[in-house]
Amino acid sequence: MDELIERWRDAAGAAGATDPAAVDRAGARLLAGWREPHRHYHRLDHLRAVLDVVDAYAGLARRPALVRLAAWAHDAVYDPRAAGDANERASADLAAGLLADAGTPAEAVAEVRRLVLLTAGHAVAADDPDGALLCDADLAVLAAPPARYDRYAAAVRREYAHVPEPDFRAGRARVLTALLALPALFRLPPLHARWEAAARANLTRELGVLMG
Repeated sequence: MDELIERWRDAAGAAGATDPAAVDRAGARLLAGWREPHRHYHRLDHLRAVLDVVDAYAGLARRPALVRLAAWAHDAVYDPRAAGDANERASADLAAGLLADAGTPAEAVAEVRRLVLLTAGHAVAADDPDGALLCDADLAVLAAPPARYDRYAAAVRREYAHVPEPDFRAGRARVLTALLALPALFRLPPLHARWEAAARANLTRELGVLMG
C-alpha cells in the first residue's frame, strides 16, 4: 500500500494539488474502493497494471500526471449491478470532488473527469494522446496470453455472479462485439503494433465460446 500511496501523492502533486492531508485522504478513499470484496478483476492488481502501462508510455502523453490520476479514479466506483455508464460517471464525480478538495486547479480536475468518462466506451479522438494512453492501458489485459486472458474473463464472470448465465452471455457478447467494432482497440502506435492482433484474437475467441 505504501508504494501505491506514494504514486498517488506524486501524481496529485504534479497536477497541482496543494493540500497534502486532503491528498492522503483522497488516496485512502480511492484505495478503499479498489479493495471492495465484490471485486475480482477490477481491484488493486488492475490499478497497478494500468498505472504501470501509463508510466511506461508517459512520454507519449501531454499531461501524464493527469492520466495517472484518471487511472486511479477510472474504476474507483464499481457496482456490477449499475446500468450503462453509471460507474464511470460516479467515478468521475468522485475523482473531481476529491481532487478539488485537495486544492487541485479546476482545469486539471475537469481534465481528469473527462479522461475517466472516456473509459465508458473507449472511443478516443485522434488528437487525444492522453485519452488514448488511459484507454490503451485500461484495455491492456485484452492482449494478454490466452491463459491469463481466460483468468481475466473468469474474474469478470465472478463479479457478475448475480446474473443468470444466459443473460450474462448475451451481455458479455454485446460488450465484446462493441470492442471489436472499434476502429482500433489501441490507439498509440507502439501499443497498437504490440497488442492489437493478440487482443482481437482473444476477444474473437471468447465471443465464439459465448455464442457457441
